[in-house]
Formats: sequence, C-alpha cells, structure tokens
Amino acid sequence: MTAPVPKDWVMAIAPYVPGRSTADDGRKLVKLSANENPLGTSPAARAAFNAAHASLDRYPDPGAMILREAVAETYGLDPLRVIYGTGSDDVLHLAAGAFAGPGDEVIFVHYGFAVYEIAARRVGATPVIAPDTDYATDVDAILACVTDRTRIIFLANPNNPTGTFTPRAEIARLHAALPKHVLLVIDQAYAEYIEPEDDDAGLALAMTEPNVLITRTFSKIYGLAAERIGWGYGAAPLIEAMHRIRLPFNVTTAGQLAAVAALGDQDFVTSTRAHNAHWRAWLAGEIASMGNHGLRAVPSKANFLLVLFEGAVTAEAAYKDLMERGYIVRWLPGQGLPHGLRMTIGTEEETRGLATALRDIVEHQR
Repeated sequence: MTAPVPKDWVMAIAPYVPGRSTADDGRKLVKLSANENPLGTSPAARAAFNAAHASLDRYPDPGAMILREAVAETYGLDPLRVIYGTGSDDVLHLAAGAFAGPGDEVIFVHYGFAVYEIAARRVGATPVIAPDTDYATDVDAILACVTDRTRIIFLANPNNPTGTFTPRAEIARLHAALPKHVLLVIDQAYAEYIEPEDDDAGLALAMTEPNVLITRTFSKIYGLAAERIGWGYGAAPLIEAMHRIRLPFNVTTAGQLAAVAALGDQDFVTSTRAHNAHWRAWLAGEIASMGNHGLRAVPSKANFLLVLFEGAVTAEAAYKDLMERGYIVRWLPGQGLPHGLRMTIGTEEETRGLATALRDIVEHQR
C-alpha cells in the first residue's frame, strides 16, 4: 500500500450535483434550477443579517439558543429538542451518522432526494430503494423493503425532485407499521408551501413518538439559501445522540439572527406561498396544453414542477435549448430521470418567459 486508501463505501458515492446558474459558455441565466425563492428574502431578515457585522470576530453561540427558542415559539415545541445544522442536509447526515452504519440498511423512495443515498453510503450503510407509483411515494412498497437490518427511512414530503405529496393518513399508516427501532425521518424542506389544512402531521408525530424526526430548512420559502440554516425536531434521546456528532459552531451568528427575523415575518411566508400556488397552477396548465407534444407535469405541492418529456422532443434537447434562450432548469439523468426537467416556479416574468420558450421549442422541434 503506497498511499491512503478511501473506504469502499465512500468511493461508491456519486457526488451531489447542485443546480447550475450559468450556461456552458459562462453566461448568467434565469436560474430556475435550485428551487430558490423568486421573491428574495424578508426585509426583516435582511436587516437582521446586516446588523450582525459588529460581531464578526466572535464565534457564534454554539448552542444556537436564539434560533432554537424562536423555532420552538413559532411551532409550539421544546427548544431543547431542536437540532440545527448547515442546512437541513446537515441534519439528514447527522441522523444517518447517529443511527446507521456498516451492516445497516437505509430506505428511501426511487425518486427521492439525492442526499439520502450519500448520507447512507457515507456511514457505510446499505441504501435500499423502494419502488414508486407514478413518481409518488408508495407506503406499501416502503414497508415491503423493511428488514431486521433497517435502521432509517428517509421520506421527503413534498418530495424532491418530483413534488409529489404523501397525505397524513399514509404517513400515519407508515409509522404505525414500522418496528420501533426504525427511525422515520420526514424531510419537510418544502412543508411551508403546503396549505395549513393539508399538513401531513409529521411534526405532531415527532412531538410524541420516539422514532420520528422531522427536518426543515430556511433555504426555501424563507429565502435564506446563502446562509445554509436547517433544523430538526424529535425525541430527546434522538437529539442528544445527534448532538454528539454535530460540528461545533455550525450555524453562523448572522444566519441565526436572519432566521429568527424570518420566522417573525410570517406575512412574507404567506405571500410567497400564495405566489407559488398561483404560478405553479398556471405553469401546470401551460404544460398540460402542450400534452399533444408529449409533455406532462407531475402533480406538485412544492415550489417546482417535474416536467416529463414523452414525445419527440427529449428532456436533454429542451434543457440545452432553454439554456440558449436564457433559462436554466434542472435536468436529472443522475437521479434516474433523463426524461424529466425540474422547473422552479419563478417570478411572473420568469415563469411566463419559461413557458413561452418551452412552447416554442416543442412546437418547432417535433
């Protein structure tokens, strides 16, 4: 042996590929590839962030208490049961690191978030992929994959990259059928885009059940993607174990202050949700009107649409042509969706422009 050798399970990881913002030639494009908030950030959050510059020479509070207390007050939680991380991705990795390892199995759905497989392989666990039903989570398929080696189930709701949603009755049925030693992680990165009456009750389960963890992020509806702030909630023993491997000072001072202010500006959240619902429905209607050209939008509850290309124009061709026209969306061959493009809901101007460009592509390149 002449050099350090990485672990086999690490070399089996396909690195995460983020959404692009530039064309192949370096041109800046209308970025609809990363599910960011097209309305920006709450003015209150921006002001709080800007005010943090006076403490750049000091480490942030390692316990992130102002953040935990604000989250707890907003949702009626125990602040000591709030875990926090560098985006909710970090919290997902903490869950895998604390509760899975070599010889264990981690289940997620066929078209689940790419980080789940990375988190499982990173700790040497075996990923187990449950079949979907028309791009949506199939609870029975997940349960059929459970064995005595299963340690974690990752389930995004709404799901990324499909946008599909699992209703509360199905979430409850999944949890009720699981062995108590299996941790159910409900990734709610897009939960704030759901109308309150459609809540999947995952947070309520995490409040009362010892084997449920929910994760959320400030990167999406709160518009704080640059600061990478996520949080999770679960039973005290779950959180205590995750804290043992959490990096110290993992949420910046400015990020904490901005997140607290963002939580306090629920009018911004409400207006963002309304904007998204309106233009998501509008874009879905536009895609439906292109159905004779082989386009189909998967029903979505998130801030994006997964558009399937099942006709003469391929997703790859449309992706490249949209770039030429100034728009960047997400092509997903690495996630088993070479025939799909994930399109973030943008501003009115961006969404209308995207639809016009897409229509021109499919009508003239049949």
